Amino acid sequence: MLAIILIPVSLTYTFGRMVGDTRQGWAVFAAMLILGLTLLTVTLYNEQLGNPRITSLGVDQTASLLQPGGNMEGKEARFGISASALFAMLTTGTSCGAVNATFDSFTPLGGFVPLFDMQLGEVVFGGVGTGLYSMLIFAIVGVFIAGLMIGRTPEYLGKKIEAFEMKMSSIVILVMPFIVLLGTAVAVSTTAGQAGTANPGAHGFSEILYAFTSASNNNGSAFGGISANTPFYNTALGLVMWLGRFWPIVAVLAIAGSLAAKKRVPVTVGTMVTYGPTFVILLLGTVLLVGALTFVPALALGPIVEHLALWYRT
Repeated sequence: MLAIILIPVSLTYTFGRMVGDTRQGWAVFAAMLILGLTLLTVTLYNEQLGNPRITSLGVDQTASLLQPGGNMEGKEARFGISASALFAMLTTGTSCGAVNATFDSFTPLGGFVPLFDMQLGEVVFGGVGTGLYSMLIFAIVGVFIAGLMIGRTPEYLGKKIEAFEMKMSSIVILVMPFIVLLGTAVAVSTTAGQAGTANPGAHGFSEILYAFTSASNNNGSAFGGISANTPFYNTALGLVMWLGRFWPIVAVLAIAGSLAAKKRVPVTVGTMVTYGPTFVILLLGTVLLVGALTFVPALALGPIVEHLALWYRT
């Protein structure tokens, strides 16, 4: 796990050195760390809580003690719940795809975290370089929103953020959700797509949504209940993988070229400080509001409704 995140994490400090202000890098690192620890807590809590249908008295019986030992289904005894949850959070946030437990056997909200991790754009801590540029795109959008709130042309690192940068940022943010949701919609609407799922209802939907999310984000992990080695999924996931990686890269390079060609503007009393707690909160809010809300309806049909059905059935 250390080897997986070592370079992505260190690139935040490298970024600070390159722009001449290490505080910029530490702000990005802080946002990544806070988000990662929050997601890890959600997974740990739900996996330790276990399945409410299994109690110390057996299946579907009332007892004060929930599933003894937590949800160990699909996990290796030598790793247990904690190491499995940590590994799941880190690998789905770093374009890695390695697993040491079966995500398909996680609790609904425990499985929600690896899925959500990728849907955020894999910014915790991302692949080698990709997590950094994904978070910087959210930083550009964040300062743009802040500029609109105070009626001032937004700036980031001394460069004005104008229409071209926002158009390219929009492409980076919207391409992945568009192709993931479109691919999922096609899969759940066709016989070939439905045939790949091993589970009915909300969990089957989560399997399909996870497959397209993983392919678009170049992750490689999957909910093991889906049979993706079919002509339909090989073709659909291949297309999603191609579009989900190359379109954002082109847009990011365009932003880099545009900002590099601009002259630095002097810092004034109206310049927004892009480091410190206020900016970290703004950056986190942008990631959650802009990056995550796109998937809320789909997540509500998958892991969220599955969690509610599991815990609050009548």
